Amino acid sequence: MARGSFHWDDPLLLDEQLTDEEKMVRDAARDYAEGRLAPRIVEAFRREHTDPGIFKEMGDLGLLAPPFPKNMAAAGSTT
Repeated sequence: MARGSFHWDDPLLLDEQLTDEEKMVRDAARDYAEGRLAPRIVEAFRREHTDPGIFKEMGDLGLLAPPFPKNMAAAGSTT
């Protein structure tokens, strides 16, 4: 019986199910989290402080409320 290999970095093989666009979003989120967010987290946790600028940055990157196509607008919304 042949045995497949286990992928420790992607055990559910989700990466191969992502579209190129989804991979770009994933990579942008990872770059932001590692490069700009992580360095501030430890100090913010120690001071029990949240920097509101984080939410603006994440919003500017489309990480808080990604745009939806008009055909997916919520019931009763105008956009």
